[in-house]
Order: sequence, then structure tokens, then C-alpha cells
Amino acid sequence: MFRLMRRINQQVSDDECKKVLKDEKRAAFSVIDENGYPYTVPVNFFYDEEENKIYIHCAKEGHKVEILRRCDKVCFTVWNQGFKKEGHWEWNATSVVVFGKAEFVEDKDLLEKQLRKLAAKYYPTKDEIEKEMSSPSAKRVEMICIKPDHMTGKLVNEK
Repeated sequence: MFRLMRRINQQVSDDECKKVLKDEKRAAFSVIDENGYPYTVPVNFFYDEEENKIYIHCAKEGHKVEILRRCDKVCFTVWNQGFKKEGHWEWNATSVVVFGKAEFVEDKDLLEKQLRKLAAKYYPTKDEIEKEMSSPSAKRVEMICIKPDHMTGKLVNEK
């Protein structure tokens, strides 16, 4: 069902893919709208390695939410900051592409638990997390869980 990578010599291991998912803070989340157009938005996210699931948050309404209520298939792309080899000008970066299905987290306890984990990735202190969790805006958060069906990673030399 899913294609193999064409440049197989640049493919990275599942462990390297998971490392990028755990370490990086920004990703592109893509869905297909009702007119067949791709819709991609930048998102903050949390990868739960134990569950092998990706969590993002958003408002309870909006374009992305409407699309997901019609079609649960998504593409999630993340990349690291890359590195330069000594004496070289070009960057080497690893990207990860995940195809999967998204669902809304309905269980309030799970939503709060995963929202705290997501916040821990971005907020500097537990006090800041608790302040945000007790704010009125926390009650308006929707949590989306992505269950990966297929994942590939690629190390690209930008020369």
C-alpha cells in the first residue's frame, strides 16, 4: 500500500525516526480538504514512544477539525536542525514522514495527561504548565492522536 523509498541508501532506521520525533519541536501536519486540496499547517507536537502515537493540540473548531471529521487520513512531517561535517558547507538533515490515521481524544483524563506531556516539551517549568492547565483556554483545547500506519526517515545531504 505504501511506496518504498526511492533513495533507499538515504533511509534511516526506525530508531533514528523515533529520535527525531522525540527531539524536534515543530512539524507539518497535512490533511486533504473536501475539495481534494492538501491543507498543511505547522504544529507543536508530542511523540509518545511507549504508545507509538503522536499528539497535537488545536481549537475545538476550525478548518483542520472540520476536515478530520470527514477524513481521518493524515501525513505528518518533521525534520531536525541538521549538521555540517567538518570542512563542508552543506547541511545534512534527517526528515521523517508519517502516514496515519488521526482521531480526537475523547477521554478527558487521557486528554489532560497527554496535554501535560505536550506542555512539558515546551514550557520551561511545571508552574508554567499548571498555570496554563488551570486557565480557561485549557478547557477549549482539542487533542488529536495520530496512529502511524507507515513511517520513513531520510538523511539528506543538501549538496
